[in-house]
Amino acid sequence: MTEGTARTTYFVRGMVQGVGFRWWTRAQALELGLAGHARNMSDGRVEVVAEGPADTVEELGRRLSPAAPPGAGRRRPGHVESCVAVPGEPRGDASGFVEK
Repeated sequence: MTEGTARTTYFVRGMVQGVGFRWWTRAQALELGLAGHARNMSDGRVEVVAEGPADTVEELGRRLSPAAPPGAGRRRPGHVESCVAVPGEPRGDASGFVEK
């Protein structure tokens, strides 16, 4: 596990708009104690920005991944084809996790 604070933007492609994916992502992020947002993009992707402890940001990335292991309470709506992670510098300016 990685230590410290991390900020990662995930770009999720697939059938992820209009199916409750942002709501599900928000629930996952709040469960993990992360700050940030999930928003629909005009090209059909969902952008997820997550900031918090590095290990929990990475865990959210695993849950967003197309290869996410099935688990209780983790049934993800829609269908994820790809999830690209773009690391960034933590800002510390976000609180809570919102759908945009």
